[in-house]
Amino acid sequence: MADRTPPLSVEELHTLVAGGEIDTVVLAFPDMQGRLQGKRFAARFFLDEVLRHGTEGCNYLLAVDTEMNTVDGYAMSSWDRGYGDFAMHPDLTTLRRVPWNEGTAMLHADLAWSDGSPVVAAPRQILRRQLERLAELGYSAQVGTELEFIVFKDTYEQAWDAGYKGLTPANQYNIDYSVLGTGRIEPLLRRIRNEMAGAGLTVESAKGECNPGQHEIAFRYDEALVTCDQHSVYKTGAKEIAAQEGMAITFMAKYNEREGNSCHIHLSLADADGNNAMAGDLEGGMSEVMRHFLAGQLAALRDFSLLYAPNINSYKRFQPGSFAPTAVAWGQDNRTCALRVVGHGRSLRFENRLPGGDVNPYLAVAGLVAAGLHGIEQKLELPEPCPGNAYTADLDHVPTTLREAAELWENSTVARAAFGDEVVAHYRNMARVELDAYDAAVTDWELRRSFERM
Repeated sequence: MADRTPPLSVEELHTLVAGGEIDTVVLAFPDMQGRLQGKRFAARFFLDEVLRHGTEGCNYLLAVDTEMNTVDGYAMSSWDRGYGDFAMHPDLTTLRRVPWNEGTAMLHADLAWSDGSPVVAAPRQILRRQLERLAELGYSAQVGTELEFIVFKDTYEQAWDAGYKGLTPANQYNIDYSVLGTGRIEPLLRRIRNEMAGAGLTVESAKGECNPGQHEIAFRYDEALVTCDQHSVYKTGAKEIAAQEGMAITFMAKYNEREGNSCHIHLSLADADGNNAMAGDLEGGMSEVMRHFLAGQLAALRDFSLLYAPNINSYKRFQPGSFAPTAVAWGQDNRTCALRVVGHGRSLRFENRLPGGDVNPYLAVAGLVAAGLHGIEQKLELPEPCPGNAYTADLDHVPTTLREAAELWENSTVARAAFGDEVVAHYRNMARVELDAYDAAVTDWELRRSFERM
């Protein structure tokens, strides 16, 4: 990654702490689900100790389920290994203010073992490794994520007590692109936009979406790791701001039977001079590199679906005619395809439409880069684009369940070549844990259909 000016410098932090404007520093890292985990430090202690030496965190944070239960099957962390610590090293390029928490700054951490070796199964490290491979070819990845969410007028505590049923969405009907619809909750949207800008993110726009209460706030693309860090800050901050306003936000992929929350990911390649390496003189204005890179996406899409759709609920989005993809296909500005090519010249890029709002951006972008590298290395040929409705075309189908995706991932030679056996096993186990928990659960659907009538 090129040198970049952080949103907040260490020198500025010293000044703000000395002046009493900052009293708390959050040091956090993304876990397997992409959630930020870490510690809040007294700012002076952070500057005097943590800044130079880092801190520690229990290594079970990369070996628990969504509800933070300890589970078996992870090589790196277990009862037999004593659940020790790993080191959290501050990444000073990510230092920023947190406007929604008074007197607070935060930054991301990279994880390492006591001997200094990286924790290879950590999402941030997985992405770093793929970006290093890309850099060896002279490219960097420019990425943008489009994260949708649904807003409810209930608090998180009220939603919990209600079993997440009967909640009141912030809008009662489809407000896709409606200025009136977004105006209904503009105070919340405005707070999120302005305070994300205060945290160093470049806000582009906000718009309504289809599901009642559904919205999207878009941010400018950036280098891949920067975008993923910003994504994690935004997702955490939006929830915190909503809670402060007495509301709740969900990013889950499929909250109900209507439109799900997507997280379309846009990616382009820049060469050493900063030019778009995907633009060229071939058909569609593409370069040979882009054609190979895009062909790699198609070739690895099913194998890497676990990275794009990591949860049981993720696969409920993939319904025909839902604007969530079902076919392994690419097309020019075709929203029925899993891969959509958009832009021209400097803005030429592709969009992967598989991920939902529950995606871990670090893993998903690592998957996009690894798939593209596979296409380049094998010089894969790009098939013809899908010109019409991919939902009805005779094409390979994206996985329909987490179980199918996990089996494809586990048996993928492309995944093992790109990520290594340890990473493949680690995230296969994450899927196993979720599947075991789901298979043992008695759902509301079963109760409604069986309590009296069976």
